Amino acid sequence: MKHAFPLLLLTTLAATPALSQNMDDIVQLDVLDGGRTERGTYLGALRLTLADGWKTYWRAPGDAGIPPRFDWGASRNLGGIDITWPTPEIHDQNGLRSIGYTDQLVLPVEITPRNANKPVRLRGEMELGICKDVCIPSTLDFDHKLDAEAGRHPAIAAAFAQRPYSGKEAGVTSVTCRLQPTTQGVRIEAQITMPSAGGTEVAIFEPGDPAIWAAPAETRRQGNTLISTSEFVTSSNGPMALDRSEIRITVLGAKHSVDIQGCPAAPG
Repeated sequence: MKHAFPLLLLTTLAATPALSQNMDDIVQLDVLDGGRTERGTYLGALRLTLADGWKTYWRAPGDAGIPPRFDWGASRNLGGIDITWPTPEIHDQNGLRSIGYTDQLVLPVEITPRNANKPVRLRGEMELGICKDVCIPSTLDFDHKLDAEAGRHPAIAAAFAQRPYSGKEAGVTSVTCRLQPTTQGVRIEAQITMPSAGGTEVAIFEPGDPAIWAAPAETRRQGNTLISTSEFVTSSNGPMALDRSEIRITVLGAKHSVDIQGCPAAPG
């Protein structure tokens, strides 16, 4: 399998002609309030608004993307945070596949306060790549005191509705993975018994370790079974330790997407 590592060098070089452009004209970030839940958590969202024709990337950005990163360290009374990623789009870029969003991304976050009796302030940075004819690495700041009394926000509700189905919701009845060492890393073959997600299905593997990269998967169907193969490699081509419970597979289809967590060994 031929590897095409994320084109960080390409994006850095390509960014130079566009750096003089005002970033506020390309992308804006604001924080949305969704109020407090019955569990005592806060609902909010980071909303990215992109200029026409620009796109940004999903958590697993594909061959030609820059993965987003978050720094919540300056926040106050932040006990925990859970991010829900809406279903992304697949884009072809110079013969390579990238995965992300155009126009707007509303990224719901559910925040557990460290102290339930004190307010929560979200303050930090989001590092991301945004692309059109060129790609620009960017860092956006946010600083917002969450409103516990805010009502249901329609944009947050819509983003939750766009999340992938769980395996149970999608009718997944079996998931197994076979691992085989290769000269560069580990070949993985997943067999997923599930109804079709519609159209040409694409499977995306996430190894669960940021030091391990997953090659674009080759996916086909045999009746009710989706078979997808990829290869896991490290940047140093050295040994790796895989935790099967951390392997994540997202199946993107024309009708819906499916988020599958964990991939046990095939029996026998």
